[in-house]
Amino acid sequence: MAGHSKWSNIKHRKGRQDAKKGKIFTKLSKEIFQAVRDGGSDPTTNTNLRLAIEKAKQANMPNDNIERTMNKALGNLEGVTYEEIIYEGYAPHGVAIYVQALTDNKNRTAAEVRLAFNKNNGNLGESGCVAFMFARKGCLVFEKDRELDEEIVLLEAIEAGAEDVKTGTDAFEVITAPEDFEHVKQLLPNAIDSKSIFAEVTMLPSTTTTVNDEQAADIIQLIETLEDNDDVQNVYHNLEITN
Repeated sequence: MAGHSKWSNIKHRKGRQDAKKGKIFTKLSKEIFQAVRDGGSDPTTNTNLRLAIEKAKQANMPNDNIERTMNKALGNLEGVTYEEIIYEGYAPHGVAIYVQALTDNKNRTAAEVRLAFNKNNGNLGESGCVAFMFARKGCLVFEKDRELDEEIVLLEAIEAGAEDVKTGTDAFEVITAPEDFEHVKQLLPNAIDSKSIFAEVTMLPSTTTTVNDEQAADIIQLIETLEDNDDVQNVYHNLEITN
């Protein structure tokens, strides 16, 4: 069991996303659209679509919106076509930034992302400059309490098919391969009798860059500016704030 947990980083990102519900339906619609285009409209065989629909339902997105988006992706309704673009760079103080965007206008999005980096003292880099620091993984987080034994979590997680369990001061973080995420998500909560407080296929950094509170404010300003962009689906980073 690793001694370091990245749950604090996930909490910062999730908190910002939850505070911006006004834009979340647009981003979720794009995610569903692209998942259908890439893998078809059957969520039982299209894992990305199944995860996107689940996220949409958790955000209370109406079923009509989900179905309309899927019909657009299938060509049954008039709509636009989105392209996935990855942007990579550095925030102030050397923090790596990995941006996933879905756009119908690459030039517009590229210009807006570059402006966000420039205005917030960051540097937009070349493709691959930070991608090697991140890996796509399933992540389930369980709140740490007196009734949840560390060894039981580890044993049950590995038995369910997880790759690793990391422990922090307030949570257990269970890491899976993306293809094993759904299986572990179904088995583990029952096995340890605890509901997850976060469950998502995400991008996790292999190393983190530690900064103080004052430095973190500069970095978070860039992250929030990027997340405010309707074309940006996710912003991942390797920021860690000292206690």
